[in-house]
Amino acid sequence: QVQLVESGGGLVQAGESLRLSCAASGSIVSINTMGWYRQAPGEQRELVAVITSGGSTKYADSVQGRFTISMDGAKNTVALQMSSLKPEDTADYYCNAVIRTNPRYSLATEFWGQGTRVTVSS
Repeated sequence: QVQLVESGGGLVQAGESLRLSCAASGSIVSINTMGWYRQAPGEQRELVAVITSGGSTKYADSVQGRFTISMDGAKNTVALQMSSLKPEDTADYYCNAVIRTNPRYSLATEFWGQGTRVTVSS
């Protein structure tokens, strides 16, 4: 129905930058929000950043000022620019989107990508 495909994860040193991208495809009528969550080993999945179709953003306190989320509504993509990375940013990062798939209904559905690993070494 809808697929989210992430790219851009990898291994970096502390202080370096990395950019994650996610592309949504399939039966998309409109996108309400797109965002990024992360899950470190042994931890619960947590919100990193989210952006609405109108451009409003929300960030986790731990990444505020270091990470920037952006969305291209025409291409159905979302990106997360991560700067000043810390070892504690190491996690699997998941793309999330809330998407309306049926033009007859206003109901939107939440979709997840499969995740991309980010490892920050000290």
